[in-house]
Parts: sequence; C-alpha cells; structure tokens
Amino acid sequence: MFYLFHGDDRHSQRKTLADLMSSLGDPAMLELNTNRFEGKRLTMADLQHACDSIPFLSEKRVVIVEDLWADKPAFTDDLLAYLPNLPESTRLIFLESRTLPKSHPMVKLAESDESGYVKSFSTPEGARLEGWIRQKVEEQGGQITPQATHLLALSVGSNLTTLDNEVEKLILYKGRAPIEAEDVALLCPYVAEASIFDLVDAIGSRHGRSAANLLQHKLDEGTDPFYLFAMIVRQFRLLIQVKELAEAGLNPQRIAQTIKIHNFVAGKLVQQSHNFSLEQLESIYAHLLDIDVGVKTGKTDMVTAINLLVAGVTV
Repeated sequence: MFYLFHGDDRHSQRKTLADLMSSLGDPAMLELNTNRFEGKRLTMADLQHACDSIPFLSEKRVVIVEDLWADKPAFTDDLLAYLPNLPESTRLIFLESRTLPKSHPMVKLAESDESGYVKSFSTPEGARLEGWIRQKVEEQGGQITPQATHLLALSVGSNLTTLDNEVEKLILYKGRAPIEAEDVALLCPYVAEASIFDLVDAIGSRHGRSAANLLQHKLDEGTDPFYLFAMIVRQFRLLIQVKELAEAGLNPQRIAQTIKIHNFVAGKLVQQSHNFSLEQLESIYAHLLDIDVGVKTGKTDMVTAINLLVAGVTV
C-alpha cells in the first residue's frame, strides 16, 4: 500500500508510476482522488489527513510525495510508525530523485513490511544503455542492429525521454524491418550534434589532423561556421570548469553533478583537460574572445579564424 521509487532515472520512475496509476481504476475518477505533495513543504498532519480521507466515488485514493527524503523530515519516526497502518483504500507513493542507501529507514521498512514496495531506478550508461534501447525497440515490435544501437546511444546519451521519442520515430519509419545505423543518421538530429562534438573533442584532445579534417568536413556539409565557433567556445568553457573542479579533488561523477552534464561527457572532459594547464585554457578562452571581436568588427572572417584556431590549439 506504500511504494518507494528512488534514483536518478526519473523517466523510468514516471513510466512505472503511470503503469501503477493505470492499474488502479478509472483515470478520471482517480485524478479526483489524488493528492500530490512536495516533500519540503509537507507536514505529518497534512500527509495523514490525505491518506485517511475516504475516496470519492472510487475504490482507491492516491497520495504522491516527491523528494521527502532530500533532508530527513522532522516527523520521520511518526511516519514510519504510521505506514504499516495505512487505510486499505490508500496508495501512498514516494518519489525520490536520488538513490537512498540500503540502510535508510524508509528503504528497510519498505523491504520488510508486507504492505511496502521499494524499487531503485538508476540512469543506464554504456552497455546498460544499449540494452535499454534494444528492449524499448523490442517492446514496440521492432528490430535494431548493434551498430544502430551504439550510434543512437552515443548520439543521444542517457536522456531516456529523448531516446524513447527517437525509438518511436525510427520504428514508425522502419516498421518491422531492422533499424540500421543509416536510419539513425538520417532521422536523428543528435547524430549531427555528435559529429560536432567529435570536432571539438579532437580540438580538446589536440589531435591536429583529425580536427582539421573534421572541421573541413563540417564546413563542406554547409554547417554554419558561427555555430561551430559557439560549440568550440562552449567546449573550452567546460574544460576550464572541469579543470578547476578536478584540481579541487572532485571525481568525474561529482563534476557532472556540479555543472549538470552527463557522466560520460564529464569523463571525456576530464581526460581532455590533462592536455592543457589551466593557464593555457584561460589563454585560449581569451583568444576566443579576440576572435569574436575581430569577426564582429570585420577584421577577419569566421572560417579563416576557426582554421587558424584549430591549427594553433592542436600544435
């Protein structure tokens, strides 16, 4: 009768919540019998009043509480004592955006009490992410090749909501035929973004020939040089942030949380930052400002400026 869904995979949490809600009765009537609370504003009195209320023209009442355990609530002991005695007509659901330790009193109660249920949701990465994509495709009656799976995971990353949308689009396009890497490249806009990331990745890694070839390829494709420049500026801004945080002792996962980027990207940036001192990165960033001013004042054109930048940075 009470559920604890915790972890950073909010997409899967919401999907599981939606499936649970759909099993509890008529959606319209259930919505009339649903209370939602933010944990930081919740009191024990408000929670108990909502849970003890008799459902209106429905068999069930649903109470949803988000992020109650971000900080330990003052009424923890009262809540833990109350949960095993919930009215049978109530379904109380706790949604936590971080993973709670196994020693957490709420986790232990949900695991041990027959009226409780707990499930952890962690954002998949690497091989788990590719497995997630394959499962989503199969659930919708489609097929996907390993190459297409890898390209989709690499291009979109762990944004599961976006991945869900891309999978649906690809299946509508291919039907029951296997989704190929060419289909992903054709339909997924994030593949183009990933190729630009390859360019700035090569610059950040100081791979001169590769960076020059990728730059020319993007220009030949008709990519706006001002957009390329903006991506390069972003890359070096992130490198400066990552370099400072890494020197302060933060690991890639903490860095990703601090500047709100994917763990995979943070790991790549940490590796790239080893190729530069902080002074070099700040000097390059100042040079990027000079390029911006020079182009806007007509002293140089953006294509020439970017080519010179790539040649100079990757030496």
